[in-house]
Amino acid sequence: MKPLKLMIAPAALFLMLAAIPALAQTQTTPQKPPAQPPILGQPPSTTTPAPAATAPKPPAPFPQGAKMAFINIQAIAANSSAGKDASKRLADLNSKKAAEIADKNKQLQAAQTKLNTGGAVLSESARSVLEKDIDRMQRDIQFSSQNAQAEMNDLQNELQGEFQQKLLPLVKAIAEEKGLQAVFSIQDSGVAYWDPGLDISDEVIKRLDTTKAPTAGKQ
Repeated sequence: MKPLKLMIAPAALFLMLAAIPALAQTQTTPQKPPAQPPILGQPPSTTTPAPAATAPKPPAPFPQGAKMAFINIQAIAANSSAGKDASKRLADLNSKKAAEIADKNKQLQAAQTKLNTGGAVLSESARSVLEKDIDRMQRDIQFSSQNAQAEMNDLQNELQGEFQQKLLPLVKAIAEEKGLQAVFSIQDSGVAYWDPGLDISDEVIKRLDTTKAPTAGKQ
């Protein structure tokens, strides 16, 4: 099986997000028109009730005698407790690093504003010092962004390895229980059609979530 990939969206946009100042937008609350009295003799309007929610389709049964199955790795990562925990750790680190760089960027913007607005009153030496500070801040932001991206990559690789160590033994156990000769990743197999019952992703998710409970109870 190829290495598993746990992807979360905002991993490489630190500098871009930090460089865009927040714009406060005031919104005017629209006034409601005065209520109109009902017209005599006109029956009240009726609304068609929303259709009742249909019950989810039961999972397709696993084909009897099948010797292969498929798993949807992205679905397992998105819906299992282990995958959600990994995504949260990535998101938390991303938020932390983005906040750090946003703070640095605010300091840079303040220095640039001081240079632009105070150019006429600043002495040559003060202006030179401020320009050097701005250059240093810009390089620091770029360096911090690169380090933040490297930390995100390292954590993602670490979580990817941990997730694979949890997933592969469970897939193997399920395959042995069902007497399967092979289990393929839907994303990587290139298959054009398969019987929906061959997808054992839900069973893998349940197994992942239930195997987490015993380790949580350890002191």
